[in-house]
Amino acid sequence: MIDQHTPTRVATGHTVLVVEDDASIRTLLTSALTVAGYTVASASTGQEAMFEAGSRRPHLIVLDVMLPDTDGFRLTRELRAQGVYTPVLFLTARAGVEDRIIGLSSGGDDYVTKPFHVQEVLLRIRAILRRSNAPASTAGASPPLRYADLTLDEATHDVRRGDRPLKLSPTEFRLLACLLAHPERVLEKAEILQQVWQYDFSGDTRIVDTYIKNLRRKIDRDPPALIHTVRGVGYCLRLPRGETPPAGR
Repeated sequence: MIDQHTPTRVATGHTVLVVEDDASIRTLLTSALTVAGYTVASASTGQEAMFEAGSRRPHLIVLDVMLPDTDGFRLTRELRAQGVYTPVLFLTARAGVEDRIIGLSSGGDDYVTKPFHVQEVLLRIRAILRRSNAPASTAGASPPLRYADLTLDEATHDVRRGDRPLKLSPTEFRLLACLLAHPERVLEKAEILQQVWQYDFSGDTRIVDTYIKNLRRKIDRDPPALIHTVRGVGYCLRLPRGETPPAGR
């Protein structure tokens, strides 16, 4: 049974796209999000979702995994392939750790299982928007994170390797920011899980491996490679052995 406690209204200015083929759940979420202060668009199929994501440009997508014409994991991969990096919160009856890993590996940012509490969904949405889609502000902003020729600006969400701009998903952005915050230090996979996902995956760290692989394809396309594996421990952002670290590091 889905809990229907009345949500607390917050002024957000954010648009949320609800993609759910069950009309009762779609109506419940649309109503709850509207009462909470969000602008809401909705879709019942993957095709409709692709159209709404392109035309509405939502700040976040609440996405059912089982849709009549596709599944949410495949849809998220299609969005990412088209350069749409809108945060995605999955809703699904699949409760297994393996399914959570598949979902988050496909480009999702969070995962709520059915039956769910509306307040939990709202809290997850607020958390995702805080860490992934917060309005940029230059007032008192921290200086960009830098290592070698890699730069990440947390205020503008601009990421560059040399002169080459990089398009990262919200989760990839947080993962890179985590590595850049601790250059040349080996980060254990469990520590990365806590800092980036804030989850306990019952010791299963494959989600970290998957996202590191995705990040490497973008970051280390040009030499020298900066993301290194410390076998049996975790990952480290550093220059290859023998190369001089940048000044100030």
